[in-house]
Amino acid sequence: MYNPVLDTFITVVDCGSFTKAAEHLYISPTAIMKQMNSLENHLNLKLIERTPSGIHLTPAGKVIYKDAKFMMDYSKKSIASANAAAVAHDTTFCVGTSLLNPAKPFMDLWYRANKDFPDYKLHLVPFEDNHEGILSEIEKLGEKFDFLIGVCDSRKWLMRCEFLPLGTYKKMIAVSRDHHLASKKFIEIEDLYGQTLMMVPSGDSGTNDFIRNDLEMNHPSIQIEDTPTFYDMTVFNRCAETGKVLLTIECWRDVHPGLVSIPVRWDYSIPYGLLYSSNAPDDVRRFVGAVAGLDDKQ
Repeated sequence: MYNPVLDTFITVVDCGSFTKAAEHLYISPTAIMKQMNSLENHLNLKLIERTPSGIHLTPAGKVIYKDAKFMMDYSKKSIASANAAAVAHDTTFCVGTSLLNPAKPFMDLWYRANKDFPDYKLHLVPFEDNHEGILSEIEKLGEKFDFLIGVCDSRKWLMRCEFLPLGTYKKMIAVSRDHHLASKKFIEIEDLYGQTLMMVPSGDSGTNDFIRNDLEMNHPSIQIEDTPTFYDMTVFNRCAETGKVLLTIECWRDVHPGLVSIPVRWDYSIPYGLLYSSNAPDDVRRFVGAVAGLDDKQ
């Protein structure tokens, strides 16, 4: 950023002699003279006239002195600004947000827990709910964002991050607005007989595996169709376009305007909570601890 030899040059000028500058900088007068000779050779300019009464600036030296003072002040301000920016970055929590994993629940937590983080700010980072790329987004916890908040019962997700459960969402079904079930306030499981129920394949979610096993064993009249392992908008579009029934959750009621979500008389639910990196820094873990302690304070 700034050549430290210019500091020596400014000190020599301000002190009026090599000897006094050497005393001020705690180095020898010979070292001072060598630095000045090096600076003049580097600039190919005569900066200082040596006289028995001390040193005097040449016209070129006066210009360099003035600009060096400016550069020194500017450099200090620049470094101070950079440090401030680094501190600001260090005191910002980045929160991922998407259509299926919105940051709204995190904001509710933040306003309850942020008293212990008075200097921290939040920065929302959008990401896509692409079923082919969602795992790469989860792997960016700790880099792209500090937190996600959302439904998590996926073994593949939990292999890639830490998870603090906060509660559960009820399992519901979604149908197109012109579906014959759309007008119902509640769905009996028998209402699904003869219907095609779209849901994730078995093997990744304990909750969904349990539901699938129950339906296959006890309600074989319901035909099950596999979706991608992770929902994205294509899944909701397919439900709206085909007239099939989609297994969904209560927090996704408004994801697709062409669908109606209806509660079912069953006891199925799925956990949601706070996701963060397995290598999270101390402040992230402190926030997780603060969130975990909220229920104890109620």
